[in-house]
Parts: sequence; C-alpha cells; structure tokens
Amino acid sequence: MQSLIAQVNATDPSVAWLLSCVAISIVVLFAMIIFARIHAFLALIFVSMLLALLSGMDLLSIGGSIQKGMGNSLGFIATVVGLGAIFGKILEASGGAEAIAHSLIKTFGESRATWALTVTGFLISIPVFLDVGLVLVAPLLFALARDAKRSVLYFAFPLLAGMVVTHACIPPTPGPIAVAELLQAELGLVILFGVIVGLPTSILCGPFLGVWLAKTIDPADLRQVDDLLGSEHVNDLRSTTTAPPAFGLILLIIGLPLLLMVGGSVIDSMRRSEAHDLVIQLGGAVTPSQAAIQEACKNPELFFNAGMWKLFSFLGHPFVSLLIATFAAWYVLGIQRGFSAADLMDLSTASLAPAGVIILVTGAGGVFKTVLSDSGAAQAMAKTLVDLDLPLLVLAYVISAMIRLIQGSATVAMITSAGLLAGIITGLPDPVSANEMALIVLAIAFGGSVGSHLNDSGFWLVSRYLGMSERQTFRTWTVLTTAISVIGFGLTYLIGEFV
Repeated sequence: MQSLIAQVNATDPSVAWLLSCVAISIVVLFAMIIFARIHAFLALIFVSMLLALLSGMDLLSIGGSIQKGMGNSLGFIATVVGLGAIFGKILEASGGAEAIAHSLIKTFGESRATWALTVTGFLISIPVFLDVGLVLVAPLLFALARDAKRSVLYFAFPLLAGMVVTHACIPPTPGPIAVAELLQAELGLVILFGVIVGLPTSILCGPFLGVWLAKTIDPADLRQVDDLLGSEHVNDLRSTTTAPPAFGLILLIIGLPLLLMVGGSVIDSMRRSEAHDLVIQLGGAVTPSQAAIQEACKNPELFFNAGMWKLFSFLGHPFVSLLIATFAAWYVLGIQRGFSAADLMDLSTASLAPAGVIILVTGAGGVFKTVLSDSGAAQAMAKTLVDLDLPLLVLAYVISAMIRLIQGSATVAMITSAGLLAGIITGLPDPVSANEMALIVLAIAFGGSVGSHLNDSGFWLVSRYLGMSERQTFRTWTVLTTAISVIGFGLTYLIGEFV
C-alpha cells in the first residue's frame, strides 16, 4: 500500500487528482448501494456524473458521454441478454433441466450421482439463471436424498458447484456476456477458455469439496423445508404426466449456440492469422494495421475463401447463433410439446422482466466506463498500473473480488470491474491480445464469484431451499464459492502463462 501511495505522489499532480476522483467515486458507489440501498443502476449513473464533475469535464459534454456509454453498451447487450432470457425460459418450462438431471443420474448411477449432478449444474446454468436452476432441480435433490437416506446437501453442493462456475464464466449467461462486451473480448474465446477452466474447477469443487462440506453438517441439524417447497415438490419427478424431452435433444439445443460462437471465433482467428502473414509476405509492416489485415482477409487464396469465412463469421455472431437456438427451442421444446403460441408469448414476456434489470445495470456500467475514458481517469489509472507493473489478470481478479465482497451482487461486481478495466486497458501503451482479453473476462468472473455471504441474494436462496441456518450456510456455501473463485482464477492465471 505504501508503494502505491509513493507511486501516486510521484506522478503528475493531475494524474494524482484523477486517481483520487476515481477512489472517491468508488467509495460513493459502495455507500449508495450498501448503506443507502439505492439500486445499482441509479448509483452507477450518479457516480459516473460525479466522476465527470470532479475530474473537470466540460459541463456540456457530460450528457453526451453518458448517452454514448449507454448506447454503445446496450446495442449488443440488450439483444444478447434478451435472446438468452427467452431461450432459457422455454428450456425451463419444457422440463429440460429435469431431463438433463434424470438422464445423467441414470447414466452415472446413484453411486456416482454427485458427478452427474455437477455435470447437470454445469449444463443447465448456461441458459438458465442459477436461482431458477436450483428451484427447478430442488425436487430431484430431495427425492435423491430420501431414496439414498443421505443429507440433501450431499447432492446439492455438487449441483451448485457446476452451476456457479457456468453462471460466472460461460456465455450466454449475463455476467460474462456483459464483461466480454465492455472489454471487447471475443465471445468464442471466452466460451472456449471458460470450458477449459470451468470443468476442472467444477469437478474439484463439486464431487470432492462439495461432498466433504456436506458431511460436516449433520442432516438432523437442517431445518425442515417441506413447508417452504410444498409437499408436491418432494415427489419423484418421474410421476409427472408429460415425459420430459430427450437428453440428447436438450444437449443439442444448449450446445448449438456455443458451438456456433466458438467455431466462428476459431475460424476468424485462423483467417486473420493467415492474413497477417500474407501482409508481411507482400512487404507490409512488421506489425500490420487492423485495416490491412481486414483487407487481406478478402483474399480467396487463404485457407477459407472469403465467402465461406463470411458465412462462418455470420453464423458465429452471438445475435445469429442465439436467434437460431431460440427459434429451435421455440419450435422443438414449445410447439412440438403442446405449447400454444399464446403460451410461448407469455413465457417470452415473463423472461424479459428480470433481463431488463440486467440490461440497465450493464448499460450504466458502460456509462461509467465511458466517463472514465473521457475524463482522462482511465489513462491515469493505466499509467499508474504500468509503473507498478501489476499483471492485468491479478488486478482484474482483485478489483472484482473486492466489489463482490462489499456489495454482494456478482453481476454488479463483474460489470463495475469490467468498466474500470476497460478504461485502464484503453490507456495501455501496448495492445492486449485476444487470448489475454478472454482470460481477463474469466478473472473478473471468478473474482465476482468469491465469498457469497449475507449481502448476496444467492446466500439466502441456498439457505432457504436447503434448510441451513446462517451459520451453516457460512461454513459451507461461503466456503464453496470462495474455493470456486480461487481455484478458477488459479487455473486462469496458469493458462495465461502459456498463451
């Protein structure tokens, strides 16, 4: 800390003042959210305006910066989050989550049910929010606990471990989508690295740590939750009149947008790499400009001809891939399973209510990012970062973890951190590679997952549905989310050393 103060004192006075303005803004942001209980959307807009005023921005330009930041962020986020919300709601209503859980448990066997539930959580949390996923699968957890005569925590923690990891780091969940957009990271690479890091993190924290934590709580000490869930929820789900959709079909529909986005990013990277080499071979600059590479991409001599490359890039765009998956779910899981057009309209409308909050908070995070840049504060932070020689991945994780612990919401922590990091990155002298940018997204995501406690709605949801006291929830759920955060970031940092 003393070295940081010394660095700031040694900088130009204007740089020191701008850093002070950022610090004041962050303190005010926390105070508004935590103590004044003001919604994150309002708090972020107010703090952005406060930063603009403190930093000396021209009064006539402040409104334009706010408008620009909101518009630039929402142009992408509103579309993707909206499509993802409808997609997830249709999957939820069709019984897709239960289908995945039942099929995997049947395949793995009851003796390895914890592994099956970890995979279940990893899959269903891609299109479905974590809290919704827990509510959907809670009946299965209680049925398994009753039949196996084990604590419900024995089955719940592996499921939750998979869900937390996916919810944090694999699009199209809102958090990583928003962070990737604010940082201009390639979604395909975020998904690819998210799966590479997420799977081992889920396994370590699910069937191993999660099961061990469950054994530390005596089942007799858990509260009875039948009155909260309703007696019908603890019945075996196989007794429902409508058979759930086939596991393979659900897997295909969930995997379709992910495969399209990853495929589009991989092919685009391959073509750009070949175009880069082609520009150099033709006598261009050692470090060609993006415009030169873009022009060279049109060359039909490359691995993929221009028409095929454009087609794959088009299909891999998040708008296109999610729209395809949403219509596939709409028809296969909706119309073909007896839902009327009116039913699907109601489901779509219901899904967009929570999505609207996420969209607005993300837009406000974009406003903060833009004001950081327009005020010069981002450049000041970048200069200090370069002087301190602090790795971007470490900085991203620490900032996100601090915000998460202080104010509770993982999504707000991720978006606020991304706004800060985006401003810093734009001020760095050297560009950040696409791989490193994707890993920064994961570092922010895992930082935003740390230490769920009393100020997090997820803490209370887990406590309520699993019958734990606050003390028991601290001893298990808080420990589990912290382990997921630390292990996930550790693997992310390790990959960063090699790519």
